[in-house]
Amino acid sequence: MAVHSRVAAVTGANKGIGLAIVRNLALQYPTSPMKSGPFLIYLTARSPEKGAEAVKTLHNDPQLKRAKVLAQDGGDTTITYHSLDISATKSIQDFASFLRKEHPEGIDIVVNNAGIALQGFDANIVKQTLETNYYGTLEATQDLLPLIRQGGRLVNVTSMSGKLNKYSPAIRSAFLSAAETSVAACTALMEQFRHAVEEGREKEAGFPSAAYAVSKAGETAYTKVFAREEEGRGRGVLVNACCPGYVKTDMTRGGGAKTVDQGAQTPVLLALGEIGGRSGGFWQDEREIEW
Repeated sequence: MAVHSRVAAVTGANKGIGLAIVRNLALQYPTSPMKSGPFLIYLTARSPEKGAEAVKTLHNDPQLKRAKVLAQDGGDTTITYHSLDISATKSIQDFASFLRKEHPEGIDIVVNNAGIALQGFDANIVKQTLETNYYGTLEATQDLLPLIRQGGRLVNVTSMSGKLNKYSPAIRSAFLSAAETSVAACTALMEQFRHAVEEGREKEAGFPSAAYAVSKAGETAYTKVFAREEEGRGRGVLVNACCPGYVKTDMTRGGGAKTVDQGAQTPVLLALGEIGGRSGGFWQDEREIEW
């Protein structure tokens, strides 16, 4: 079998869990079932300065140095920065065009980790949160999934906060039905939430007053839609959603029980590991759980 190089892209990767996902992809690639030739990881972030700084941090990372996994130390992996702001359509399209041109034979792994968690709750915070977490990740998935070649993986980093036990039975059932139906059905639920918040009646409508949690429930729902559509294409591309756990990062404002490296384990397992061909799941602590 011809050895071809592997290519991965990680969004929102200049700090926190995203940065840890890149580091752990590099560490685990040499012993993973996905190993085949050199490995190129695109660490993406909005800011070129922060992105370049993150790449430099990894190049000097003691753990990566000891493991000799980076190309500069004789290993397989090259980490390079590319600009990507998932809240800007043009930025997503530019990145997809770049990948298409640079890797006409396709890429192997996409980890959609970028997202925001704003303090407070009002109609404006809901609008901003949905624009990035729901619609931004949706566009990134729609534009990057077709670039993934046979046997590749797409991982959407969602959250336990998006589990369906916080909703009225009617909304819970609407989520489950949307996940079985279409992206449009998932989006209709997000718009229903947004309108309810604008009218100050999200609780009566069966939603929690939590922008981040609802955006992540929507993201998990359409991940299941994409997994089913992908299965129909028969390319063996596995699409899963996962919660990294409650991780100590800027996003949790120093709360959190897990380190970023512990938080990276489930996304990295879904990107590189042996998961028995499973797709369309919601995972935490390296196993599939009920959404």
